[in-house]
Amino acid sequence: DGAEPHEILAITFTRKAAGEMRTRLDEWLREFAAGACDDAARVRELRARGLDAAAARALAPALGGLHERVLGAGRPVEIRTFHAWFAQLLRAAPIELLAPFGLHAEMEVVDDMAEHWPRILRRFHAAVLADAALAEDYRALVRERGRTQARKWLDAAWDKRTEIEFADAAGTLEPSVPAARLHWPEHAALAHPTERMHSVEIDAALRAAAAAMALHKGGVCRRQGAALAGALAIEDAAARFRAARGALYTTEGRPRQNIEAPGVDAALELIEQIQRACVQQSAHEEHLRLVRLARVLLREAAAYKRARGLADMADLERCALALLRDATLSGWVQERLDSRIRHVLIDEFQDTSPLQWHALHAWLAGYAGAGGGASGQRAPGVFIVGDPKQSIYRFRRAEPRVFDAARVFIVQGLGGSELACDHTRRNAPEVLAAVNAVFDEAQRQGEFSGFRGHTTECASVPGAGVHALARIARPAPLAAVTDRDDEWRDSLTAARIEPEERAREPEARAVAAAAQRLVTHDGFRPGEIHVLCRKRESLGLVATALAALHLPHAAAEDYPLLESIEARDLVAVLDVLASPRHALSLAHALRSPLFCAGDDDLIALAGLAAVHGSWWQALLRGDSASPVLRRAARLLGAWQAAARTLPPHDLLDRIVAEGEFKERVAAAVPRERRVAALGAIDALLGVALTLDGARYATPYNFVRALKRGAISVAAPAQRDAIQLHTVHGAKGLEARAVFVVDSDPEPKNGDSA
Repeated sequence: DGAEPHEILAITFTRKAAGEMRTRLDEWLREFAAGACDDAARVRELRARGLDAAAARALAPALGGLHERVLGAGRPVEIRTFHAWFAQLLRAAPIELLAPFGLHAEMEVVDDMAEHWPRILRRFHAAVLADAALAEDYRALVRERGRTQARKWLDAAWDKRTEIEFADAAGTLEPSVPAARLHWPEHAALAHPTERMHSVEIDAALRAAAAAMALHKGGVCRRQGAALAGALAIEDAAARFRAARGALYTTEGRPRQNIEAPGVDAALELIEQIQRACVQQSAHEEHLRLVRLARVLLREAAAYKRARGLADMADLERCALALLRDATLSGWVQERLDSRIRHVLIDEFQDTSPLQWHALHAWLAGYAGAGGGASGQRAPGVFIVGDPKQSIYRFRRAEPRVFDAARVFIVQGLGGSELACDHTRRNAPEVLAAVNAVFDEAQRQGEFSGFRGHTTECASVPGAGVHALARIARPAPLAAVTDRDDEWRDSLTAARIEPEERAREPEARAVAAAAQRLVTHDGFRPGEIHVLCRKRESLGLVATALAALHLPHAAAEDYPLLESIEARDLVAVLDVLASPRHALSLAHALRSPLFCAGDDDLIALAGLAAVHGSWWQALLRGDSASPVLRRAARLLGAWQAAARTLPPHDLLDRIVAEGEFKERVAAAVPRERRVAALGAIDALLGVALTLDGARYATPYNFVRALKRGAISVAAPAQRDAIQLHTVHGAKGLEARAVFVVDSDPEPKNGDSA
């Protein structure tokens, strides 16, 4: 309809998806403009995209010139994530709107606050210690739940900070766990449910039960009756309740056996009523403590971000929602959007969070019904695409039901159309047969709705299908495979047994063996095999199993840099140069391929250290007869002198070159790991130039920054290696064979934070 490229806004969920969308659009435009693509080919492409024959023939010449038109416009199609679009809106927002959120136009947007979380916690603890009431709240939390659970709760409060702040602003946070008196009228006038023990009704019922138990012929009944009578002599209500409950109930909370006597059942019911009220009251009081602590945590986090000019994703979402909802500002915002955007395209809508949809809805709702919006212009074209079955980002607050809400709004509010597609061009019929069977059964069980059987454009493929490897029985309980406390383990030679790891190792070995059969017997190339898993931890076990079979494999997604052995080797060298008395780092560096010291070398050095005072002094004196240690002394001494003047990158570059680190690593690691190992070395050199603007001018500060932040880097591309993905990272990819690991996990424990 004549829209300019920059008047099209395409929104997707991840930066990776946005990059792929840009790449695909550029490839299509170049392909359609190429001389090899004639009008007949362009007509076919337009027909494949839903146009009828006449419209396709009419638009084919325009399609051929579209690439030139986009390049000539100078402003490309806007392809962004939700957060990038929100950040763009806020940078143009009035200062008055941003100020209450502690934001400003030049704020630095931080994807992950994990690096800053320890410093936020320190501010929180300082604020708690400065307030006696808050300190008592925190001590009560730790006393009742323990330090580990208290830390889990703080982590959960931070993760749910948006929900907590909205609930608090709406006035629903504090009353969300009501006191016992609001649940049971009989407790309305009591400060605590145990005070009901002094009521005439309770006292009479319990005394009657105690008297009847005292007359019983059974010894157990008489003994517990005496205990109940003793409890009623206690004046303090809470102590009286505990003693009375102990007389009638076991420590597990079950009624005691052999206490059948007149009035006992009524006494049990009354005690149980008070116990339920006590549990409710305790939950209420604990909730209020947590609310007070959460307010301090979020206040200190906001102050920390404001002092450093930072904004996280939650800030962007909340501020964008306020901007688009504000009665005064929404008109101004809508006029700006109307003048710039004629079409909104949203991909992977099933992964949209309710907050993101509310922000988008606040803008689009102005066009519903009358259709003019605040600016009086026509509504933008809105196109959303998604599949609720594919929603895999719930841990990032994605909610598939948002898709249904948006569908209803677009159809009813904006007069749009709904198109459903159950036909694919990717999957073999054998794969779709399994998918259809699973979702048909889920629909029959009431666990899914709206599913229609899928069909495919692909022909049947010999050997295609969904197959199951032999089921791996996991030990139950997992604690049975842990180390025994009474057995000594040499930690230098015997690894600690982790229950989860040991339980998943057989599955990893089975997957590796099956992949080996595909490569050696069925003619598969390693690059045609993908392994998917919900979590990275299981992928690490699969990588170990593949390495044992000498199968090339690659982590196809970003990975934490310090998980690489080669990066840790170089960091150990920097650590030694910055802190020469750090003997463990020196031992690590000497054992690395950089020096290849053996056990005998380290034992000899330890003996010399007993004479010279430290490993470092013993090494630099050069008294050892070992050529390995003499070489290490010469190189480390020279690098220590260079560390006083060189920035971290230049120092690392010199260490890698003079120490022949790449050559030594290439010779030491198996062939299938060589590309990844060398890639980790290059990645560390790259990080030395880019980490926080390369402002760490000393090895000490650089090492601290590396250890403080969870720095991830892109894995080197290895096309002819088995690709290891998380389910989230594999979305949209295709492979000839796909293994899904850990597809039948144990049920998760309930989140008690």
